[in-house]
Amino acid sequence: MQGFGKVAVLLGGKSGEREVSLKSGAAVLAALQRQGVDAHAFDPATRPLHDLESFDLAMISLHGRFGEDGAMQGALELLGIPYTGSGVMASAIGMDKWRTKMMWSAAGVSTPAFEVVTADSDFGAIEKKLGLPLFAKPANEGSSIGISKVKQAGGLKAAYELAAKSDPLVIAEQFVGGGEYTVGILGNQALPIVRIVPKNEFYDFEAKYLRDDTEYRCPSGLSAEKEALIQQEALLAFNTIGCQGWGRVDFLMDEAGKHYFLEVNTSPGMTDHSLVPMAAKAAGISFDELVVKVLRLAHVG
Repeated sequence: MQGFGKVAVLLGGKSGEREVSLKSGAAVLAALQRQGVDAHAFDPATRPLHDLESFDLAMISLHGRFGEDGAMQGALELLGIPYTGSGVMASAIGMDKWRTKMMWSAAGVSTPAFEVVTADSDFGAIEKKLGLPLFAKPANEGSSIGISKVKQAGGLKAAYELAAKSDPLVIAEQFVGGGEYTVGILGNQALPIVRIVPKNEFYDFEAKYLRDDTEYRCPSGLSAEKEALIQQEALLAFNTIGCQGWGRVDFLMDEAGKHYFLEVNTSPGMTDHSLVPMAAKAAGISFDELVVKVLRLAHVG
Protein backbone atom coordinates (compact mmCIF):
# COMPACT_ATOMS: atom_id res chain seq x y z
CA MET A 1 0.00 0.00 0.00
CA GLN A 2 1.52 3.30 -1.10
CA GLY A 3 1.36 6.69 0.59
CA PHE A 4 2.70 5.95 4.06
CA GLY A 5 6.41 5.55 3.38
CA LYS A 6 8.44 3.68 5.99
CA VAL A 7 6.37 3.14 9.13
CA ALA A 8 7.70 2.48 12.64
CA VAL A 9 5.33 0.47 14.81
CA LEU A 10 6.29 1.58 18.31
CA LEU A 11 5.80 -1.30 20.73
CA GLY A 12 7.09 -2.63 24.04
CA GLY A 13 8.56 0.35 25.84
CA LYS A 14 9.37 0.64 29.55
CA SER A 15 5.98 0.84 31.27
CA GLY A 16 4.21 -1.73 33.40
CA GLU A 17 2.16 -2.54 30.29
CA ARG A 18 5.16 -3.61 28.20
CA GLU A 19 3.97 -7.18 27.62
CA VAL A 20 0.53 -6.03 26.49
CA SER A 21 2.13 -3.47 24.18
CA LEU A 22 4.31 -6.15 22.59
CA LYS A 23 1.15 -8.12 21.77
CA SER A 24 -0.68 -5.06 20.43
CA GLY A 25 2.28 -4.01 18.35
CA ALA A 26 2.77 -7.47 16.88
CA ALA A 27 -0.88 -7.59 15.79
CA VAL A 28 -0.70 -4.09 14.30
CA LEU A 29 2.59 -4.82 12.52
CA ALA A 30 1.21 -8.00 10.96
CA ALA A 31 -1.94 -6.18 9.81
CA LEU A 32 0.05 -3.36 8.18
CA GLN A 33 2.37 -5.79 6.44
CA ARG A 34 -0.63 -7.79 5.15
CA GLN A 35 -1.85 -4.52 3.62
CA GLY A 36 1.47 -3.97 1.90
CA VAL A 37 2.68 -1.18 4.19
CA ASP A 38 6.46 -0.94 4.68
CA ALA A 39 6.14 -1.34 8.46
CA HIS A 40 8.82 -2.30 10.97
CA ALA A 41 8.80 -3.01 14.71
CA PHE A 42 10.55 -0.40 16.87
CA ASP A 43 10.97 -0.94 20.62
CA PRO A 44 12.08 2.32 22.28
CA ALA A 45 13.28 0.33 25.30
CA THR A 46 15.99 -1.29 23.18
CA ARG A 47 16.80 1.31 20.49
CA PRO A 48 17.78 4.98 20.66
CA LEU A 49 15.03 7.34 19.56
CA HIS A 50 17.23 9.04 16.97
CA ASP A 51 16.97 5.81 14.95
CA LEU A 52 13.40 6.94 14.21
CA GLU A 53 14.78 9.62 11.90
CA SER A 54 14.91 7.03 9.12
CA PHE A 55 11.10 6.57 9.31
CA ASP A 56 8.36 8.62 7.69
CA LEU A 57 5.57 7.89 10.15
CA ALA A 58 5.05 6.31 13.59
CA MET A 59 2.19 4.03 14.58
CA ILE A 60 2.06 4.19 18.37
CA SER A 61 1.20 0.84 19.93
CA LEU A 62 2.73 1.71 23.29
CA HIS A 63 0.63 1.61 26.46
CA GLY A 64 1.21 3.38 29.76
CA ARG A 65 4.01 5.69 30.69
CA PHE A 66 6.62 6.84 28.17
CA GLY A 67 4.28 5.91 25.34
CA GLU A 68 0.75 7.00 26.12
CA ASP A 69 1.48 9.95 28.44
CA GLY A 70 2.79 12.58 26.01
CA ALA A 71 6.49 11.78 26.42
CA MET A 72 6.83 9.83 23.17
CA GLN A 73 4.49 12.23 21.39
CA GLY A 74 6.79 15.12 22.34
CA ALA A 75 9.86 13.23 21.15
CA LEU A 76 8.21 12.51 17.80
CA GLU A 77 7.28 16.17 17.42
CA LEU A 78 10.89 17.18 18.09
CA LEU A 79 11.96 14.70 15.42
CA GLY A 80 9.29 15.99 13.02
CA ILE A 81 7.73 12.55 12.55
CA PRO A 82 3.93 12.29 12.10
CA TYR A 83 2.32 9.90 14.58
CA THR A 84 -1.00 8.28 15.36
CA GLY A 85 -3.33 9.17 18.20
CA SER A 86 -3.58 12.22 20.42
CA GLY A 87 -1.03 14.98 20.82
CA VAL A 88 1.23 15.80 23.76
CA MET A 89 -1.26 17.62 25.97
CA ALA A 90 -4.23 15.31 25.47
CA SER A 91 -2.04 12.24 25.93
CA ALA A 92 -0.66 13.61 29.20
CA ILE A 93 -4.09 14.55 30.53
CA GLY A 94 -5.69 11.30 29.37
CA MET A 95 -3.03 9.33 31.26
CA ASP A 96 -3.82 11.30 34.43
CA LYS A 97 -7.20 10.14 35.75
CA TRP A 98 -7.39 12.94 38.29
CA ARG A 99 -6.86 15.76 35.79
CA THR A 100 -9.16 14.07 33.28
CA LYS A 101 -11.91 13.99 35.89
CA MET A 102 -11.26 17.63 36.85
CA MET A 103 -11.67 18.71 33.21
CA TRP A 104 -14.77 16.58 32.74
CA SER A 105 -16.34 17.96 35.90
CA ALA A 106 -15.71 21.50 34.65
CA ALA A 107 -17.24 20.67 31.25
CA GLY A 108 -20.32 18.98 32.70
CA VAL A 109 -19.29 15.44 31.72
CA SER A 110 -20.56 13.03 34.38
CA THR A 111 -17.87 11.06 36.24
CA PRO A 112 -17.95 9.15 39.55
CA ALA A 113 -17.23 11.20 42.70
CA PHE A 114 -13.58 11.08 43.74
CA GLU A 115 -11.02 12.28 46.26
CA VAL A 116 -7.24 12.58 46.07
CA VAL A 117 -5.64 10.36 48.72
CA THR A 118 -2.27 10.98 50.38
CA ALA A 119 -0.39 9.32 53.22
CA ASP A 120 -1.77 12.07 55.51
CA SER A 121 -5.41 11.69 54.44
CA ASP A 122 -8.19 10.94 56.88
CA PHE A 123 -8.93 7.55 55.34
CA GLY A 124 -12.05 6.99 57.42
CA ALA A 125 -13.52 10.34 56.39
CA ILE A 126 -12.96 9.56 52.69
CA GLU A 127 -14.60 6.15 53.13
CA LYS A 128 -17.63 7.83 54.70
CA LYS A 129 -17.82 10.57 52.06
CA LEU A 130 -17.61 8.26 49.02
CA GLY A 131 -19.31 5.27 50.63
CA LEU A 132 -18.29 1.63 50.50
CA PRO A 133 -17.36 -0.16 48.42
CA LEU A 134 -15.00 2.24 46.64
CA PHE A 135 -11.98 1.95 44.37
CA ALA A 136 -8.45 3.18 45.05
CA LYS A 137 -6.31 3.63 41.96
CA PRO A 138 -3.04 5.18 40.78
CA ALA A 139 -3.87 8.28 38.75
CA ASN A 140 -1.24 7.54 36.09
CA GLU A 141 -1.41 3.84 35.31
CA GLY A 142 -3.35 1.78 32.80
CA SER A 143 -4.56 -1.81 32.45
CA SER A 144 -6.01 -1.63 35.99
CA ILE A 145 -2.50 -1.87 37.48
CA GLY A 146 -2.50 -1.01 41.20
CA ILE A 147 -6.30 -0.77 41.49
CA SER A 148 -8.15 -2.36 44.37
CA LYS A 149 -11.73 -2.46 45.59
CA VAL A 150 -12.23 -1.41 49.21
CA LYS A 151 -15.21 -3.27 50.65
CA GLN A 152 -14.77 -2.90 54.39
CA ALA A 153 -14.29 0.11 56.65
CA GLY A 154 -10.63 0.70 57.38
CA GLY A 155 -9.46 -0.83 54.10
CA LEU A 156 -8.57 2.36 52.24
CA LYS A 157 -5.15 2.80 53.86
CA ALA A 158 -3.84 -0.53 52.55
CA ALA A 159 -5.43 0.12 49.14
CA TYR A 160 -3.75 3.53 49.04
CA GLU A 161 -0.37 2.00 49.87
CA LEU A 162 -0.75 -0.53 47.05
CA ALA A 163 -1.73 2.15 44.53
CA ALA A 164 1.09 4.46 45.66
CA LYS A 165 3.63 1.81 44.64
CA SER A 166 2.63 2.55 41.03
CA ASP A 167 2.15 6.33 41.27
CA PRO A 168 2.47 8.98 44.00
CA LEU A 169 -0.85 10.47 42.87
CA VAL A 170 -3.69 8.25 44.09
CA ILE A 171 -7.44 8.76 43.87
CA ALA A 172 -10.33 7.12 45.68
CA GLU A 173 -13.42 6.80 43.51
CA GLN A 174 -17.07 6.13 44.24
CA PHE A 175 -18.29 2.66 43.30
CA VAL A 176 -20.81 2.52 40.46
CA GLY A 177 -22.23 -0.96 40.15
CA GLY A 178 -24.68 -1.21 37.27
CA GLY A 179 -22.31 -2.39 34.54
CA GLU A 180 -19.04 -1.64 32.74
CA TYR A 181 -18.95 -0.42 29.14
CA THR A 182 -16.63 1.17 26.62
CA VAL A 183 -16.96 3.33 23.50
CA GLY A 184 -14.29 3.18 20.80
CA ILE A 185 -13.59 6.42 18.92
CA LEU A 186 -12.30 6.46 15.34
CA GLY A 187 -11.85 9.93 13.90
CA ASN A 188 -15.15 11.71 14.52
CA GLN A 189 -17.11 8.47 14.80
CA ALA A 190 -18.15 6.70 17.99
CA LEU A 191 -18.13 2.95 17.42
CA PRO A 192 -20.78 0.56 18.79
CA ILE A 193 -20.71 0.30 22.58
CA VAL A 194 -19.29 -2.87 24.15
CA ARG A 195 -20.54 -4.12 27.51
CA ILE A 196 -17.91 -5.86 29.62
CA VAL A 197 -19.03 -8.62 31.99
CA PRO A 198 -16.05 -9.87 34.02
CA LYS A 199 -16.42 -13.06 36.02
CA ASN A 200 -14.26 -11.71 38.84
CA GLU A 201 -14.94 -8.64 41.03
CA PHE A 202 -14.16 -6.02 38.40
CA TYR A 203 -12.45 -5.61 35.03
CA ASP A 204 -8.89 -5.94 36.34
CA PHE A 205 -5.63 -6.89 34.60
CA GLU A 206 -6.41 -10.59 34.87
CA ALA A 207 -9.90 -10.16 33.38
CA LYS A 208 -8.50 -7.99 30.58
CA TYR A 209 -5.60 -10.10 29.43
CA LEU A 210 -5.39 -13.49 31.08
CA ARG A 211 -8.87 -14.95 31.45
CA ASP A 212 -10.99 -16.40 28.70
CA ASP A 213 -14.29 -16.17 30.59
CA THR A 214 -14.69 -12.38 30.51
CA GLU A 215 -17.84 -11.74 28.48
CA TYR A 216 -18.06 -8.96 25.89
CA ARG A 217 -21.45 -7.97 24.55
CA CYS A 218 -21.73 -6.03 21.34
CA PRO A 219 -24.58 -5.12 20.79
CA SER A 220 -24.36 -3.78 24.32
CA GLY A 221 -27.99 -4.40 25.29
CA LEU A 222 -28.69 -0.67 25.67
CA SER A 223 -31.60 0.84 23.78
CA ALA A 224 -30.76 2.51 20.47
CA GLU A 225 -31.66 5.91 21.95
CA LYS A 226 -29.50 5.42 25.04
CA GLU A 227 -26.58 4.12 22.99
CA ALA A 228 -26.73 7.11 20.62
CA LEU A 229 -26.84 9.54 23.55
CA ILE A 230 -23.82 7.95 25.24
CA GLN A 231 -21.89 7.83 21.97
CA GLN A 232 -22.39 11.59 21.55
CA GLU A 233 -21.34 12.23 25.14
CA ALA A 234 -18.31 9.98 24.69
CA LEU A 235 -17.21 12.16 21.77
CA LEU A 236 -17.65 15.21 24.01
CA ALA A 237 -15.59 13.55 26.75
CA PHE A 238 -12.90 12.65 24.19
CA ASN A 239 -12.81 16.14 22.70
CA THR A 240 -12.91 17.92 26.08
CA ILE A 241 -9.37 16.84 26.85
CA GLY A 242 -8.23 17.51 23.28
CA CYS A 243 -7.94 13.94 22.01
CA GLN A 244 -7.74 13.18 18.32
CA GLY A 245 -7.32 10.32 15.87
CA TRP A 246 -8.63 7.38 17.81
CA GLY A 247 -9.08 6.13 21.35
CA ARG A 248 -11.50 4.62 23.80
CA VAL A 249 -13.74 6.10 26.49
CA ASP A 250 -14.77 3.81 29.35
CA PHE A 251 -17.94 4.36 31.37
CA LEU A 252 -20.00 2.78 34.14
CA MET A 253 -23.74 2.54 34.57
CA ASP A 254 -25.50 2.64 37.91
CA GLU A 255 -28.50 0.55 38.86
CA ALA A 256 -30.85 3.38 37.88
CA GLY A 257 -29.41 3.54 34.35
CA LYS A 258 -27.33 6.74 34.76
CA HIS A 259 -23.90 6.62 33.11
CA TYR A 260 -20.60 7.98 34.43
CA PHE A 261 -17.46 8.33 32.33
CA LEU A 262 -14.42 6.76 33.91
CA GLU A 263 -11.34 7.44 31.80
CA VAL A 264 -9.96 7.90 28.29
CA ASN A 265 -7.46 5.54 26.68
CA THR A 266 -5.48 7.44 24.06
CA SER A 267 -3.55 4.35 22.89
CA PRO A 268 -5.96 1.43 23.37
CA GLY A 269 -4.99 -2.21 23.22
CA MET A 270 -4.98 -4.00 19.88
CA THR A 271 -4.68 -7.60 21.08
CA ASP A 272 -7.07 -10.49 20.50
CA HIS A 273 -8.82 -9.50 23.76
CA SER A 274 -9.03 -5.80 22.87
CA LEU A 275 -12.18 -3.74 22.72
CA VAL A 276 -11.71 -1.24 19.88
CA PRO A 277 -11.17 -4.03 17.28
CA MET A 278 -14.28 -5.75 18.67
CA ALA A 279 -16.37 -2.58 18.30
CA ALA A 280 -14.95 -1.89 14.84
CA LYS A 281 -15.89 -5.40 13.73
CA ALA A 282 -19.47 -4.74 14.88
CA ALA A 283 -19.41 -1.61 12.69
CA GLY A 284 -18.27 -3.67 9.68
CA ILE A 285 -14.59 -2.66 9.90
CA SER A 286 -12.06 -5.51 9.82
CA PHE A 287 -8.93 -5.45 11.97
CA ASP A 288 -6.71 -4.73 8.97
CA GLU A 289 -9.02 -1.91 7.84
CA LEU A 290 -9.06 -0.48 11.36
CA VAL A 291 -5.26 -0.36 11.57
CA VAL A 292 -4.97 1.38 8.20
CA LYS A 293 -7.70 3.87 9.17
CA VAL A 294 -5.82 4.73 12.35
CA LEU A 295 -2.62 5.18 10.34
CA ARG A 296 -4.42 7.53 7.92
CA LEU A 297 -5.37 9.72 10.92
CA ALA A 298 -1.69 10.30 11.80
CA HIS A 299 -0.68 13.93 12.23
CA VAL A 300 2.29 16.16 13.01
CA GLY A 301 1.91 17.81 16.39
